[in-house]
Amino acid sequence: MFRIKTLNKISPAGLSQLDKARYAVSDSEENEDGVLVRSADMQDYVFPETLRAIARAGAGTNNIPVDRCSQAGIVVFNTPGANANAVKELAVCALLLASRRVVDGSRWIHDQVLSGVNVEDVVEKGKSQFTGPELQGKTLGVMGLGAIGVQVANIATKLGMTVYGYDPYLSVNAALNLSRMVHVTAETETIYKNCDYITIHVPQNKETRGMINEDAIHMMKGGVRIVNLARGGLVNEDDLIEALGSGKVAAYVTDFPTNKLAGARNVTLIPHLGASTPESEENCAVMAAQELRDYLENGDIRNSVNLPTLVQPWSGIARLCVIHANSPGMLARITAVLSAEGVNVENLTNKSKGEYAYTVVDIGSRIGEKEVEGIRAIDGVLRVRYLTH
Repeated sequence: MFRIKTLNKISPAGLSQLDKARYAVSDSEENEDGVLVRSADMQDYVFPETLRAIARAGAGTNNIPVDRCSQAGIVVFNTPGANANAVKELAVCALLLASRRVVDGSRWIHDQVLSGVNVEDVVEKGKSQFTGPELQGKTLGVMGLGAIGVQVANIATKLGMTVYGYDPYLSVNAALNLSRMVHVTAETETIYKNCDYITIHVPQNKETRGMINEDAIHMMKGGVRIVNLARGGLVNEDDLIEALGSGKVAAYVTDFPTNKLAGARNVTLIPHLGASTPESEENCAVMAAQELRDYLENGDIRNSVNLPTLVQPWSGIARLCVIHANSPGMLARITAVLSAEGVNVENLTNKSKGEYAYTVVDIGSRIGEKEVEGIRAIDGVLRVRYLTH
């Protein structure tokens, strides 16, 4: 029986992916094998020895201590693309909000009513203060061409915009799905110098934190309008607010509100609604539960942020799944332990990702704790799992 702890409310559609005969799922599980989480902060989470995987029902994993998980041999999954349509639709809305000052205009109308004025008498005279440009004919820069960025770029071309897409690590899948009308660049300067609008869709990490700063803004066109539905930490708020005050940045729309931004001019704040649709929450929950199930039952890894993708069809009657340091000689040491015990290797796959690697070994006979412990004792091995088919 696998024990799964939920740290947020998870859609029933996701939980239905976990067979009740094999999984105990609740928010009170102890010694859990896996965790299903959405936005709960896990930075100080105490890992039980039993914890093997964390599945985030969403794309961002900044609420999870990924480095600490890697060091403990814990796989961290996310669900790229499951919420892409929801965020794409909000991005289109945000681009319009950055242009047309709809929020300010609506607030002004309510203020007029509260002051006792007949709205019909003042609308025509007052509307000019909320005038804004059309999207058609303007240039949009999409920072990040992942599952969301590709969809935003594609739909922007249909809105009549010239679109530049920045992504130095453009995947084959993203390239295949990207409209030929999108100009792809690996240089941020190309986006900053050419675009009237910039929308951010990159993950937040050490390299991207604070990427929209004084230097970046200095390269941008005057009156640029910026949308940030990715993560708040991607933007240096002090530099942005100064640019908003000077008019260098004409508008900023973000899904990550703060008290500081609330006091700035020409800012539209959204209460983190990017993936908050019933469809998105269901898609993310289903995908996260499937990833967790496939890893716990078969050792397969899909969409991990800290370990490589590795899916291997069963070809033996037992399977060893080894998370280890990405260092020379590991495969030889793993197979040496099996060979010494006369165990036949039916199939073996090894993949690496940065400092860490993952090896799956299908074997033709069952083995005991001695062999498992022999592999576990190899210097650099972080976790060994023994599965039977």
